[in-house]
Amino acid sequence: MSSAETAAGPARAAAGTAGPLESPLKPRLMRIVEAWDETPDVRSLRLQPVDDGPPVRWLPGQFGEFSVFGAGEAVFTMANSPSRGEFVECGFRALGKVTWALRDLAVGQVIGYRGPYGNSFPVDSWRGKDLVFIGGGIGTVALRAPLQWVLDHRGDFGEIVVLNGARSVADLCYQKEMPAWAEVPGVHVVRTVDPGGETPGWDGEVGLLPAVFERLGLAPGGRIVVTCGPPVMLHYLFQSLEKLKFPPEDVVTTLENKMKCGLGLCGRCNVGRLFVCVDGPVFTWARMQTLPRDY
Repeated sequence: MSSAETAAGPARAAAGTAGPLESPLKPRLMRIVEAWDETPDVRSLRLQPVDDGPPVRWLPGQFGEFSVFGAGEAVFTMANSPSRGEFVECGFRALGKVTWALRDLAVGQVIGYRGPYGNSFPVDSWRGKDLVFIGGGIGTVALRAPLQWVLDHRGDFGEIVVLNGARSVADLCYQKEMPAWAEVPGVHVVRTVDPGGETPGWDGEVGLLPAVFERLGLAPGGRIVVTCGPPVMLHYLFQSLEKLKFPPEDVVTTLENKMKCGLGLCGRCNVGRLFVCVDGPVFTWARMQTLPRDY
């Protein structure tokens, strides 16, 4: 999952915590109550509102703008499910001015948050169906919220497969959480690393994620695939899905690396007639096939 860093632009009415006479670009103050490293370069934050206002509300897959005062804003999907909504969590890789500033902050310091923005994963339409979550590298962060939602409503869904891949063992996100996922009845967790990324004693799969997915032998039909990862991974994964005859409308992903203002104003995430921040960031593979090919 790539962060999109931004400075505030013009305002218009949008979702969030701002009152009717306030700018929708005004952030709400959030305190860092916990911070930890998922991998050597992926950091997670747990945040809580500083004020006594209403709790932050969101749906799985929606995103927020997280700001470091004096540095700017960065776009992150909320990394935890609203069913575990006493906190707001996000995960990011330090790639630019904002994310490096965010990484340098300590527990107790205050940042800004505005949102939620965008659409969400259609979790209600998944009820009664088998699910496959396929996360590549930091893309797994974007899948954690819908996965947690499904686990918290386990009886509403069929078989669940989680395929979590990365370049190396050290780069796998949520390594400490995966054993708990696997203990849930009807949940099968598969870990894989790229060839050469394994370490002595590694007991997971070795291979590029699309190839490992094909080896699982999962059949289409009543099975929803939810995925996020680097563009090159998605390119080859979609080829595998096509080879296995998965219907494009049963494959869902989330895009966010081109978002900036979050309000559909700056035009940075404009794709044809769509704005990723307003019409997305969640898209089916079927809808993605209608987007300009250079996206």
